[in-house]
Amino acid sequence: MTTLTTPAPAPTPTPARTAVRPVRRAPSLGRIAAWAVMAVIVLVTLLPFYWILRTALSTNAGLAADPTNPLPVHPTTGGFERALGLQSTKEAIAQGGAGGGLDFWRYLLNSVVVSTLVTGCQIFFSAMAAYAFARLRWRGRDTVFGLFLAGLMVPAIFTLLPNFVLIKQLGLVDNLLGIALPTMFMTPFAVFFLRQFFMNIPREVEEAALLDGAGKIRVFFRVLLPMASTPVITLAILTYITAWNDYFWPLMVSYSDSSRVLTVALAIFRAQTPQTGVDWSGLMAATLIAALPMLVLFGCFARRIVSSVGFTGIK
Repeated sequence: MTTLTTPAPAPTPTPARTAVRPVRRAPSLGRIAAWAVMAVIVLVTLLPFYWILRTALSTNAGLAADPTNPLPVHPTTGGFERALGLQSTKEAIAQGGAGGGLDFWRYLLNSVVVSTLVTGCQIFFSAMAAYAFARLRWRGRDTVFGLFLAGLMVPAIFTLLPNFVLIKQLGLVDNLLGIALPTMFMTPFAVFFLRQFFMNIPREVEEAALLDGAGKIRVFFRVLLPMASTPVITLAILTYITAWNDYFWPLMVSYSDSSRVLTVALAIFRAQTPQTGVDWSGLMAATLIAALPMLVLFGCFARRIVSSVGFTGIK
C-alpha cells in the first residue's frame, strides 16, 4: 500500500519593506522671510555687545584714527588692565587712560553685597505677602491687594525724594544699607509674580498638611515654598540683575568709595579723563567686566526663567 503525500506549498515571498521617508517640503517664502527677520533681530541685538568688545580691545589712539573700522584697531588688552587696576598711572596716561585708578574689586564687592541683600530680603518678604494674598482668607484681602498692585502704576522717579529724606533721617546716607533699603522688603511685581503661582497650587495639598497637624507657618515653609522653588529662583535672578544694574538711586546716596557700587564707579571712571578725551577703551572694558556676571547668570538660567514666566501666565 502506497501513501500519497502532498508536497508542502512553497512559501510565498514577502514583499520587501520599503522605508517610508518623510517628504521634505521646500521652505515656503513666508518661512524664509521669518528666518531672515529673526536673523536681523539677533544681529541688531548682539551688535552693541560686539561693539563694546571691539572698543575694549582697541587703543584710544586707534579709535580716534579709525572710528568706523568694525575690527579692533591696534588690538591690545590695555583697557582691561586699566579697568582692573593692573597698570601704573604713567602707563595708563601713556595709553590715553585716566591718571586716577579704579578700585574695581572694592566696587565689585559693594555691588555683590547690595544685590545679595536686596534679593534675599525681597524674596523672603514678598513670598510671605504673596502667600497671605493667595491662600489666607481675611476681610478686605482683594481690596488691599488691588491697592498694593496699584503701586506698579507709580513711576519710580516719584518715590526718589521721599526715600532720600527717609534714608537721610535714618542716618544711612553713604551706606550700603541705605542703598538697599528702599527695595529690600518687597515690590508689587514680586508679590504679584509669586501670588500667581501660589494660587495655582491645589488646596488639597494644603488641607492635607493641616490635617496632619501642621500650622499655617509650617505649611508655608515646609510645603508651599519648596513647591514654588522654580518661580522663586526666577524672581531671584531677575531681582539680582535689577539691583545690580541700578544706577540713579546709588548715585544719590553714595558719596565715597566705601559705598560706591560698580554702576556709579563706571560713571566716575568716565569723568576721570585726561585732556586728550574720554578713555573709551578702558571704559568699555570695565563695562564689559561689570556686565559679564549678569550675562553668565542669565545664560545659565534662561530656560528656567522662560518656563517659569510662561507657567505663571505673566507675559
